[in-house]
Amino acid sequence: MNFVFISPNFPHTYWNFCDRLRRNGANVLGIGDAPYDDLEDGLKGALTEYYKVSSLEDYDQVFRAVAFFSFKYGKIDWIESLNEYWLEQDARLRTDFNVTTGMQTDRIGFIKDKSLMKKMYQDGKIPTARQSKVTTREAALAFIDKVGYPVIVKPAIGVGAADTWKLKNEEDLNAFYKALPEIPYVMEEFMVGDLCSYEAIMDADCEPLFENMTIWPTPIMDIVNEDLNLHYYTCPDVPEGMREIGRRTAKAFGVARRFVHLEFFRLTKEMKGLGKVGDYAGLEVNMRPPGGYTPDMINFAHSADVYQIYADMVTFNERRSPEAEDKYYCVYAGRKEGHNYVHSHEEIMDKYGSVMVMQEEMPPVNWPQMGRFMYTVKLKTMEEVQEFTSFVQSETK
Repeated sequence: MNFVFISPNFPHTYWNFCDRLRRNGANVLGIGDAPYDDLEDGLKGALTEYYKVSSLEDYDQVFRAVAFFSFKYGKIDWIESLNEYWLEQDARLRTDFNVTTGMQTDRIGFIKDKSLMKKMYQDGKIPTARQSKVTTREAALAFIDKVGYPVIVKPAIGVGAADTWKLKNEEDLNAFYKALPEIPYVMEEFMVGDLCSYEAIMDADCEPLFENMTIWPTPIMDIVNEDLNLHYYTCPDVPEGMREIGRRTAKAFGVARRFVHLEFFRLTKEMKGLGKVGDYAGLEVNMRPPGGYTPDMINFAHSADVYQIYADMVTFNERRSPEAEDKYYCVYAGRKEGHNYVHSHEEIMDKYGSVMVMQEEMPPVNWPQMGRFMYTVKLKTMEEVQEFTSFVQSETK
């Protein structure tokens, strides 16, 4: 099997995907713009060969790299980056090289364009917030007359919380249109609930080989816009309601042979057309693993190896590792530059060092969302989760 991995060095933990694929007998053929000598030793050992391009943005260079691998190793079986930024390019490469183990160009719009995403939700009868393209202020006002304030406005195509607005009144609406960049935006009714995500590794029949639930108590949009601290956690179990709607969403979007990250709101207020308190409503689909260290947090929570489960799906279309009995909450708590915290780093390590599974300074690009310093632990109860996040993130007044 020939697996072309685009940008295998970012995020840096993705070398684990390459390592497990190589262990399963695949030729892992890397294409990236980093010099070979800059790659981590684990990644170097996992790659059969690496092709450096001067820019991954240059499609012709990446196309030539895949063509070289095809000439040298034979038919390409998989092309993946597992990275949101390159999904469209991945699909184009698959189409051009007739690689059928992933989405082609004609399907990529349904996972990149939020308005097309809504259509898929509706076709699958999955509750989701009402949405409108906000081409003019008048169109926005007409939509707000239907759903009321607040509303969320975000780029029609994009990922994360960048350029996302929460409009609470007409003054906010006027400010948005005064600053509006020349890119398509969509407006959605505001859902009142907890942000949750369903992570799964799906087989060729859109059936999950592995499932996880992650809770995000504070939306990333608020963390970025209001300079708040991020904490979130992966759960030891997946509630039946999340399991059911996650699987149904994956089938509605035709997700096969992928590691996915699907976002939902668990309603804390009954909303017409969406559901009762405790019901789930679709927010966005992401046809790639969750970002940052979340795959590693999932491993800690489930005493599992999602990198190996993914590799087994690719090479055998099955899960070969059993479900573990020891399960935990794995909790991430970040601390931002410029905040005054009650407890020092030394105090945190003294109290939680025995259950700390990751601790480091994050790259500067992640500071607005993730914080500059991160502390990640695995714990048994929700009471311990709340105590830990409070201890790490409490600030002096």
